[in-house]
Amino acid sequence: MSDRVVTTTRDASLEDVVELMTRHHVKRLPVVEGGKVVGIIARSDLLRALLRVLPISDSSGVGDDQIRQNIVTELAGQIWSGTSMIHVNVDKGIAELSGAIFDERERLAARVAAENVVGVKAVTDHLFWVEPLSGIVVDPSA
Repeated sequence: MSDRVVTTTRDASLEDVVELMTRHHVKRLPVVEGGKVVGIIARSDLLRALLRVLPISDSSGVGDDQIRQNIVTELAGQIWSGTSMIHVNVDKGIAELSGAIFDERERLAARVAAENVVGVKAVTDHLFWVEPLSGIVVDPSA
């Protein structure tokens, strides 16, 4: 925690936000308006914005099947993934994660692992959490 929180405003430019994050070595910036937090900008938000703006060529040669295999390999290499049953499907660079997780923290970890695989343009999450002792499926939207 820091006693001097670095913030940004809703109308800040992309360059200003990147510069603040870099200078202060932070991964997220609260967005403040009128003295109140109205949102937060994460590094992943910046990357998604850049993907929409920058022309991305598919000259990398990484197809959906290879991307899927790379995600599966990445997930299998994680300590936390030993008991999970995450299924991966990739269509036009968009990775879809489905299946069961036994710890809600796996959701974010799986998303981050998939987002960091070369060729992934976006990740959709259709994972559901099963409480391991009772087998009860917990609906995260409830």
